[in-house]
Amino acid sequence: MQATKRPNVLQQVREAGILAVLLLGALIFSFTVPSFFTVDNVISGIGLSAAINTVVAIGLTYVIITGGIDLSVGSVAALAAVIGADLMQRGTPALLAVLIALAVGALAGLINGLLVTRVKLAPFIVTLGTMTFYRGLALSYTNGQPILSMPDGFKQALGGTVAGLPMPLVIAVLLVILGSLLLRYTKTGQYILAIGGNAEAVRLSGINVSRYTTLTYVISGVMAAVAALVLVAQLGAAEPILGNGWELNAIAAAVVGGASLSGGKGNIVGALLGALLLSMLQNVLTLLNVQAFYQMLATGLIIIGAMVIDRYTRGE
Repeated sequence: MQATKRPNVLQQVREAGILAVLLLGALIFSFTVPSFFTVDNVISGIGLSAAINTVVAIGLTYVIITGGIDLSVGSVAALAAVIGADLMQRGTPALLAVLIALAVGALAGLINGLLVTRVKLAPFIVTLGTMTFYRGLALSYTNGQPILSMPDGFKQALGGTVAGLPMPLVIAVLLVILGSLLLRYTKTGQYILAIGGNAEAVRLSGINVSRYTTLTYVISGVMAAVAALVLVAQLGAAEPILGNGWELNAIAAAVVGGASLSGGKGNIVGALLGALLLSMLQNVLTLLNVQAFYQMLATGLIIIGAMVIDRYTRGE
């Protein structure tokens, strides 16, 4: 596991490349798309979208590093959102409702993790099934109806501003810092990286692989719940269809940021850069009135491109 502590030069080059693409793209779009480089568009159009994608991608990066995948993050987000929102609407204190919503995300992630590690099912199959199951729970819980009129205190706490900065951006940055520190400087993070590299060797070292693998799914579930609560605070409402498609954006952000779908590689700052790049691209396509299905095509091509790069750099 010593190797995981050394600076990953290739990863640093990749991050520098993404940052260069971001800056170059911003420069080009600021001249070619008149409404791109405005304070309102940068903060509301790009920043808030990137904040949501980043928070979800943080959790997914942990899962991907172990060699797994979590397709259920959007459905987990919807389930946590409607339960938390319903509790608040029924008079439950906002803080308690938020904690319960986070617990719902953690429980959903725990179920995913246990099905993968204890029942020995493939992560893709498990989370494909729970993606449908959790979405069904959210729809049946609300009868398919949105939950409106969130308390002002909740909306201000997670959707307001602090020192002039939108809370979603502040929350995303704090989680990126915490996620990076956990992955880079703690034994838990080193074990997670090592599991993705060679799970059997880690197991023979006496480390509980199942425990740490399950933990990554719990983190993914909690991050999905955090992103959902931030969005509910922004919108002032929770819908059972919330989070639809989030898994694709989060996987794309994580992979573009350097997470290897083969496991063993990935970092949180890369996920942040990947989320920013995707959000900027989607924002520009929206400003240019490009239809949504062409935006999906662009996202798919980015994922394929990142996987091709990963394929040819994996064996450095």
